Amino acid sequence: MSKAKANLLERRSVVSTLLAKRKDAIVVGGLGASTYDIAAAGDDDRNFYLWGAMGGAVMIGLGIALAQPKLPVLVITGDGEMLMGMGSLATVGLQKPGNLTIVVLDNERYGETGGQTSHTASVVDLVGVAQACGIGDTRAISTMAEVEAFAPSLQDVSAGPRFASVKIDGANLERALSNRDGTFIVNRIRGALGFSPI
Repeated sequence: MSKAKANLLERRSVVSTLLAKRKDAIVVGGLGASTYDIAAAGDDDRNFYLWGAMGGAVMIGLGIALAQPKLPVLVITGDGEMLMGMGSLATVGLQKPGNLTIVVLDNERYGETGGQTSHTASVVDLVGVAQACGIGDTRAISTMAEVEAFAPSLQDVSAGPRFASVKIDGANLERALSNRDGTFIVNRIRGALGFSPI
């Protein structure tokens, strides 16, 4: 049985609002549409795009957050990837990095494999899962006013971790492709953080 579909937000508006005042935040994009949304909001040397490794976005974000505790780290991913990497929330809850924020764009679909209905359309509550894993600041966001109010907290490097699930519409938008070269992406972000290339 599907949940009510009221007040679904447009994904690119959500992402562009979150990133409008990102300052020097590091942004990790999950596989597929969330990476396209981040690229559409504006390519940046501190964007870490995932073109593979489904389910790994939160763990990559956690690693960066622990290595760079003075910088805000934002993971933007989808419900399909979050379901695949749900165990990562337990590790985030254990480590409790104050500078990490996780935002799940939840359209209740597995967009990269054909749009099949995901588990969040029926019984799975990702906010409840994050809370049960020990992430204290958890929320379900359903309005642009809530997105706008949440965005400034992304700069806080001491009060996290934070987890938000944003219900979005299922529109199939044109892909905004960034560079797909993994070595380039890694070296670019390393350079932005003051490290030499690998």
